[in-house]
Amino acid sequence: MLSNANLPKLFWAEAASTACFLINRSLSVAIEKKTPQEVWSGNPANYSDLKIFGCPAYAHVDNGKLELRSIKCVFLGYKASVKGYKLWCPENKKVVISRDVIFDEIAMLPNLSLKDSSNKENQKQDLVKLPKGKKVVRCKWVFKKKEGTPGVEEPRYKTRLVAKGYSQIPGVEFTDVFSPVVKHSLIQALFGIVAMHDLELKQLDVKTVFLYGELKEDIYMQQPEGFTVSEKEDYVCLLKKSLYGLKQSPRFNMQSVKPVSTPLAAHFRLSSALSPQSDDEIEYMSHVPYSSAVGSLMYAMFGRTKDRVIGYVDVDFARDLDRRRSLTGYVFTIGGCAISWKATLQTTVALSTTKAEYMAITEACKEAIWLKGLFSELNEDLQISTVFCDSQSTIFLTKDQMFHERTKHIDVRYHFVCDIIARGDIVVSKISTHENPTDMMTKSLPITKFEHCLDLIGVHC
Repeated sequence: MLSNANLPKLFWAEAASTACFLINRSLSVAIEKKTPQEVWSGNPANYSDLKIFGCPAYAHVDNGKLELRSIKCVFLGYKASVKGYKLWCPENKKVVISRDVIFDEIAMLPNLSLKDSSNKENQKQDLVKLPKGKKVVRCKWVFKKKEGTPGVEEPRYKTRLVAKGYSQIPGVEFTDVFSPVVKHSLIQALFGIVAMHDLELKQLDVKTVFLYGELKEDIYMQQPEGFTVSEKEDYVCLLKKSLYGLKQSPRFNMQSVKPVSTPLAAHFRLSSALSPQSDDEIEYMSHVPYSSAVGSLMYAMFGRTKDRVIGYVDVDFARDLDRRRSLTGYVFTIGGCAISWKATLQTTVALSTTKAEYMAITEACKEAIWLKGLFSELNEDLQISTVFCDSQSTIFLTKDQMFHERTKHIDVRYHFVCDIIARGDIVVSKISTHENPTDMMTKSLPITKFEHCLDLIGVHC
């Protein structure tokens, strides 16, 4: 309260007294949604005299006909057992109790014009009569104070109009809902490619992205508070674009995006006419290392060793002492950089170390397939992914289709790894236990071994 009113700590007692006054007139669940004031006195609370703490107030004074009829004060609260308001007069630094007061509460509110609103440019709507059988979606204003930089930028009050989408009816006012959540390993994989090729990574942000989406459904929203059109109070807004709060807003309009399959248009043809013609052009191009640059790029494309996604997997058998479940750990690297890792308890209790390793390899192969698809979309042509495991019996189990009495109890969903390996999408290879970095994810290691595992995946302390 003091911060909002820009008052010093000198007035903390008045702020506390006003807060108690308001709490006693607020509904409470503990007393059957009644106010403490009503329970104590038996009379309902009167809210007509409530004012904003710290707002400018002009108290009436009788100084004569040619003198000022009021003095500017600051509202500090309510005076008990007296019909009047408690005010502070900065001019004479005294507390004033007055009943005849005019309050300027608007000065305490942010500017409600759409000047600083993100909805102004992007949001469009038509005022129409609500069709019969249609439901109105309510809305509200969200206020935020943007702190400025001292000496550079002043603080600003910003507003945003949001719809109360929780009242929308599925199948009528929206069909598909999507929550844009980025997988953490995707970000790590992107960083790995940037580090491997020594690229520069730039980040951009689409301002108020939800306000650009086109709406397929007819959404009728009430007129925003404070912007009701006169003589059309019973009209509603027919939204043309999405709005924050609507269920379908996260489904940003990507259906109309068309991919470019080739860098040049189909009608574009290269010919010698595009080569330098005049002597000046030939002289200029003679100093441009065009041929050597193309040759260097071609060598970099076809002469370099292909990069690979390399994975490591390990398991700690019956790690969970309560339910005897095993702990799976895997990590994937590209160019020596760790891009994806996980350590989690298996959902099924394994009867042997081999079975636990087999189920761990299955989970690692699922992640490897997803990473290959990701790099394919990023135009990174990678070789077959390799997953290293330190259990020879488990590797044999992934290649042997003859399941017998000792392995038939394993859930069928884990056996798909055999098909993946048979198709050649994933290669499972043996690695020494001392060179398997996932040991640090499943076991407690000495400091020397732990640091060695970190070095294997490119992490340096």
